[in-house]
Amino acid sequence: MPSLPSIAPDQPVLIAGPTASGKSALALEISETQGGVIVNADAIQVFGNWRILTARPSVEDEARAPHHLYGHVPRSAEYSVGHWLRDVAPLLNEGPRPIIVGGTGLYFTALTQGLADIPATPPDLRLAANARVASEGFEVLLAELDSETRARIDTQNPMRVQRAWEVLTATGRPLAEWQDDTPPPLLPLSDTMPIVFDVDKDWLNSRIARRFDLMLQEGALEEARSNLATFDPTQLSAKAIGAPELIAHLRGTLTLDEARERATIATRQFAKRQRTWFRSKMSKWHHYNPTD
Repeated sequence: MPSLPSIAPDQPVLIAGPTASGKSALALEISETQGGVIVNADAIQVFGNWRILTARPSVEDEARAPHHLYGHVPRSAEYSVGHWLRDVAPLLNEGPRPIIVGGTGLYFTALTQGLADIPATPPDLRLAANARVASEGFEVLLAELDSETRARIDTQNPMRVQRAWEVLTATGRPLAEWQDDTPPPLLPLSDTMPIVFDVDKDWLNSRIARRFDLMLQEGALEEARSNLATFDPTQLSAKAIGAPELIAHLRGTLTLDEARERATIATRQFAKRQRTWFRSKMSKWHHYNPTD
């Protein structure tokens, strides 16, 4: 484990990083050598209908160490950072120390800085937002947000923009105001060993390209076929990168090569957003490069 500081055996560990950077392997290594249970902090790996395409730990890896909050949510369910905090809370106080690993930066921020108690979005408003995004693009929602909220969210992430718009429209208060009323965190950053993968872009892009081909070899297309009949692009579970592309291939609108290329590009773009977010929000974390 190059360039890692000493980690106490009872100290909670946080491992954040862009997709395909190797963070799950590090979590498993720490668990096997020092103890602890591995807890998922990835917003899409919670869904049960995707394992290969979301790069969830394999059955073999899950047998090597305890894993929690992977694949425990039905495909059609809504799942938010608030749901995740409720799910993770018991794991912070019971049993071995948690090793929390994932690529969803908002989960780590909510865990270590607290989360505002914002009312749920009414279903009809969610449908209206989905319709506007589908017909006009998420940028129209972004234009209607207040400047303070725009400064705080990832404005390149359509889901985050839509969520902020829904909060403003449903409650009449900007998301930034709700965040300013945030309660204490479940797990203060000072009580943890926070590690964020800070890796070279070219090294990561090479791994992304290889990994999607490996996913295809491991059965990602068959996994997509099993989701074909129930695939709904408005559901959060459908946001798995590569899912829309492989579904389009199965429906005959893309060749497999086209689907592979589009999915790889989408993954690179997603990783770029993650790296930008981590570098701006996690300056106090221990920056780790597995190639050092």
